[in-house]
Amino acid sequence: MPQSLLSNRASLIIQAPRRRRLATESHPIAPIVSQLDVHDLGQAKCSSHLHDVDAILKHTGILKIRLGFVDNESSYLQQLITGLSQQHGHQLPISHSATRGWFWDVRPSFDSFQTANHQARSETMERFPWHTDCSYEDPTPRYFALQVIQHDRRGGGTLSVMNVERLVSLLPSATREALSKAEFESKIPPEFIKNLVKKSTICSLLSSENALTSNRTVMRFREDILAPLTERAGNALAEMRQALRAASDDPASTLHLSSERDMPTGTILLVDNRRWLHARNEARDQNRHLRRVRWDAVPF
Repeated sequence: MPQSLLSNRASLIIQAPRRRRLATESHPIAPIVSQLDVHDLGQAKCSSHLHDVDAILKHTGILKIRLGFVDNESSYLQQLITGLSQQHGHQLPISHSATRGWFWDVRPSFDSFQTANHQARSETMERFPWHTDCSYEDPTPRYFALQVIQHDRRGGGTLSVMNVERLVSLLPSATREALSKAEFESKIPPEFIKNLVKKSTICSLLSSENALTSNRTVMRFREDILAPLTERAGNALAEMRQALRAASDDPASTLHLSSERDMPTGTILLVDNRRWLHARNEARDQNRHLRRVRWDAVPF
């Protein structure tokens, strides 16, 4: 990526502290999050802005946008993704379910759900462990965005992100190979079923995609809906759990973005859904409200 892209248009806002390199590590990955400030809705259609968003997402897979105006209807996100589709070849967003379109409201709900008779995990105040979005979809969306309509004002709802390549580097090669086999069943949550005939997906958890001159590892994962189909798969999943615990405590692998400091109202976080796992702790504010969109679904 040209140096001017980050120095002139985006500022690096978060970088994990340097740590001593271990003997087994040749290239430790330090997570960074770039930030773009958007002052008006018109920027969503600006070619240079669309170029910056696309370039940063391809480079690091994560971007924070700070809106300088109120946009509770998510007009900026809708126009931005439409522009990324028209000018950079991103696939348009997938629908969330048979009854929901592009956008899904992430907020506590106790009696009225976005899918009739089914409460999604995102509609609770419970913690949500490490996962990628739509791990049960085929194809899976490459990107998702979360727009903060109202941040958690009681100190909860911290969003954490974990670098997949860093996580996978902790796994033995035999485990990586086992996770790359289609020996797992991922059940589709009832609230996201689109076809009553299809209620699960047989899949692998790891794959690789060509990124210019090198292959990089990508992941799909949500443990609470996942079942290993072979003994090899079960053993690999157990090793993955251990690696997740280790990477969660490693500042070179994981970032914790607090609601008030890092993700206040008016913030949008765009994430490569295959290169970063995400999680959140318990929400404490019943008025916490985020809006999610997923797009660019391509074969895993």
